[in-house]
Amino acid sequence: MNVQLDTALLVGLMVGVAVWLILHRGFVRILFGFLLLSNAVNLGILAVSGDPSNRAAPVVDAAGGAAMVDPLPQALILTAIVIGFGVLAYLVFLFYRLFVDNDTADLETLAEAPDAAPERKEDSR
Repeated sequence: MNVQLDTALLVGLMVGVAVWLILHRGFVRILFGFLLLSNAVNLGILAVSGDPSNRAAPVVDAAGGAAMVDPLPQALILTAIVIGFGVLAYLVFLFYRLFVDNDTADLETLAEAPDAAPERKEDSR
């Protein structure tokens, strides 16, 4: 099998498992789903960037006229890793606050629970 076909199948499998995890109703599975999805997208970007074999580093002096490796996909992946970490940290904090406020980690239970927010009284002006 071709290396790119193997990578494409791996990315497809990772995306499928990530979507399956995100559609669950448990907080931890949703977190793992988002983490797996971000890693699958990063691997997909790296696979699309091409094979770096027989290519020189993207330094003009060292290349000497040879084909150079494109550094843009690597920069995109590094940026995506940082953004993915930020989103993961936000989701951890969000799910933690939901758990502390509602004493459950099940989204179906949260959907059935009555709203705990106090009702606002309307101004009579």
